[in-house]
Amino acid sequence: MRSLSRLVPLAAVLGSAGLTGCASPRPLEIGVFRPGPVCYDRSKQPQTAVVDAHLHTRPFGGTPVPFDEILSYLDRTGVRFANIYGIGQTLPADSPCTYYLDCPGTPVVSSLKNDFANAADLVAVQPQGVHITLAMTFPDLARPETILPAMELLDREYPGVFRWAGEVNLVKQALFPNGHEPVAPDAIARWAPFMQRLRERGIPIAIHSDLGNNDEPLFYLPLMERVLELYPDNDIVWMHMGLSRELTNLEAGRHLGVMRSMLDRYPRLFLDISWRVLDDNYFSVAAHQPAYVAFLNEYSERILPGTDFLASSDKDFSVYKTELEVTSRILAMLNDRSFRNIALGENYFRLLGLEYRAPEVCPAE
Repeated sequence: MRSLSRLVPLAAVLGSAGLTGCASPRPLEIGVFRPGPVCYDRSKQPQTAVVDAHLHTRPFGGTPVPFDEILSYLDRTGVRFANIYGIGQTLPADSPCTYYLDCPGTPVVSSLKNDFANAADLVAVQPQGVHITLAMTFPDLARPETILPAMELLDREYPGVFRWAGEVNLVKQALFPNGHEPVAPDAIARWAPFMQRLRERGIPIAIHSDLGNNDEPLFYLPLMERVLELYPDNDIVWMHMGLSRELTNLEAGRHLGVMRSMLDRYPRLFLDISWRVLDDNYFSVAAHQPAYVAFLNEYSERILPGTDFLASSDKDFSVYKTELEVTSRILAMLNDRSFRNIALGENYFRLLGLEYRAPEVCPAE
């Protein structure tokens, strides 16, 4: 590691470019994320994440926010790296709803259409100043025999574009009124062909798998354990640390005990801390906060940040900015090493094998 005493604070470099006296620092340029002499001064630069590893540019139904507008949100907030999801499980095209909770009883089914739409947008726009990773969101884990053929179709149409898999649903209780059911254990055993393909291509898979609910907090934990037991060599990202709106009363020590056990047993497991539900019900609760800060510092190499923003047409820049700020609150409380790993993107770069490097954090004066 480069000697921290020889690093130049990034704020000083930006100031010499005519930014001294600005009310707020200019967002980082993507070139900062290359080996070099600058460091990130947390006392002067934003404490929000520069990586959004969980961003949905397509809603469940209805019209999305235009792709170039989403890119402007990233630019204005200083997010320089984004993992773009569609929504693999969509409402019918003739549905008036944009969100599944608005339409209980309406089936939500797996589809490739959002993946094709995202790929077409990405190829057409060719983003500058922000690095986009594109995820294939279509997989129906209950029908694993359909996944490889669809992956091959995407590869034929957009070779080399998709570098991520998910967000896919192992069990998502919020979708139960729309026909979703937990994936059966015997179906998990039939994932082997597509999981092998993901390993061969170095593609992580992000899985939404609820731990349980307020009546039975760990009821669905065996499903995720089954996945990790069968596929320990795949890079797997567990969405939202297993939490959800259906599980808001789980004692922090019990939750973190499960997370520690899983991370210790499965070295290729990562945790996603996106979605403001985590902050609202756990991270910002005074009684829980110290335990979560300590946990994130302890396992900082296994954590990915994100907003879980859903780009439906009823949302705008102010909503995205708020979601980024809320989901980044706990990052400001982490030590410098953890902040670099999570907020400045080192974990994300390492997981995807990207040729970027998070800047060191400047030593405290």
